[in-house]
Amino acid sequence: MLGALPLALARLGWDVTVVSPRYRDVTAGELVDRFVVTIGSYAAEVGFFEVPLMDGARAVLIEEPALFHRDGLYSKDDVDYPDNPLRFAMLARAALEFASRRAVAPSVVHAHDWQAGLVPVYLKTRYGSHPMLGGAPSVFTIHNLAYQGLFEPSWLPRLDLPGSLLSPERMEYWGRISFLKGGINDAELMTTVSPTYAREIQTPEAGFGFDGILRRRAADLVGILNGIDTDCWNPERDSFLPSAYGAADLTGKRAAKTAVLARFGLSADDLTLARPLIGMISRMVAQKGFDLIASLALVLPRLEATFVVLGTGEPQYQDLWRSLAISHPDRIAVSIGFDEGLAHLIEAGADIFLMPSKFEPCGLNQMYSLRYGTVPIVRRVGGLADTVYEAPPGPGTGSGARRRQPTTGFTFDQDAPEALLEAIERALTAFKNRRKWRAIQRAGMKQEHSWDRSAREYVKIYEAAMARSTRVRPEPVRAPIIRDRRT
Repeated sequence: MLGALPLALARLGWDVTVVSPRYRDVTAGELVDRFVVTIGSYAAEVGFFEVPLMDGARAVLIEEPALFHRDGLYSKDDVDYPDNPLRFAMLARAALEFASRRAVAPSVVHAHDWQAGLVPVYLKTRYGSHPMLGGAPSVFTIHNLAYQGLFEPSWLPRLDLPGSLLSPERMEYWGRISFLKGGINDAELMTTVSPTYAREIQTPEAGFGFDGILRRRAADLVGILNGIDTDCWNPERDSFLPSAYGAADLTGKRAAKTAVLARFGLSADDLTLARPLIGMISRMVAQKGFDLIASLALVLPRLEATFVVLGTGEPQYQDLWRSLAISHPDRIAVSIGFDEGLAHLIEAGADIFLMPSKFEPCGLNQMYSLRYGTVPIVRRVGGLADTVYEAPPGPGTGSGARRRQPTTGFTFDQDAPEALLEAIERALTAFKNRRKWRAIQRAGMKQEHSWDRSAREYVKIYEAAMARSTRVRPEPVRAPIIRDRRT
């Protein structure tokens, strides 16, 4: 998101700065400022490196080697760094201090996920009466509610935060403090990455314990669907594909299908090319529906389809696909790991894309698939529900009824292997009707999922947040976007 949204905002005339740690081995940027940042008893001389981005946006990378030059971003050997509260307090404080030294005050500050959750908190507390930052409105985006930034309350004074924040109305969560809760409670407005996910996280089933917190601020929460990079993901000029194609002429998909079968060591004879190719690109974890797939391990090889899978994850699911590939070498192939070129080739060469996630805040692969004429099969959750539509069977409801939305994929609701299998079988049946299948492909390829669309919605949020502030500010607007590298 933070690779593409700032560029789209800049194209709309916004002056956008993205702020991120300068992690180990990052060499980009020109040093533009250096000064001491103090948090509690910790003081460090911090370097600020500016990197120009496309369309006039910029990135500023915060260099503090003692905090950010680590083997991992958040943990080592699956153990979180014990000073993560200080590390990401530094991200927030250094970014705000840098903004306070510019010629123009920020019109709005947009923070992402728990790693930047202290930004709205600091703006309401330490910088509440600051001559440059005082009154600056903030927007807070939740990408994945499952990650909440939970720490011991003893960190509050060490981060220059008042003890009054240890209350259920502010940052306290079951005896600990939550950076995520701080961002939720202190931002003027909140967003998340799809309209359906915005509703889901207000329920006990998908709220990860935060549903009540979010329901309290439901009027300030908006779901905005993420976009995709339509330059990078474009079958008409994708350098990873053997032949370009588009909605008007889909013949290039056959060349991609031949190529992807060859890459996986599968036969590309006429019989295999005529059979539907089902692709998956995913982390191999239960959240992505791999437990459902495991329950269908004996059934999938008997379907009239070929499967190719790219990804990495839990050993049990990696071993499952390896075993299936060994047992059915003419129908199933897997590549453990990640390969950008192969991912593009699968999106183009597959006929069907499988994405049976238990929850999916937004999801990108289903949007890539739609753009490439590869029909998605998804569980109807989060952003998957907002982007993939399967029309109910039967005729319309009369001549005066609103025209029904065309099918762009196949969906299921229940988190059960039987529901997934039924959706796969519906897709395989539809594949036999070439005219119907082409209509589904072209309907998906007509969908608009660019970041330009999403950016226009974020501008509305920024303007609404700014309207809530009584601070007088000069033009032009400047929007520091604070995030960590994983978002």
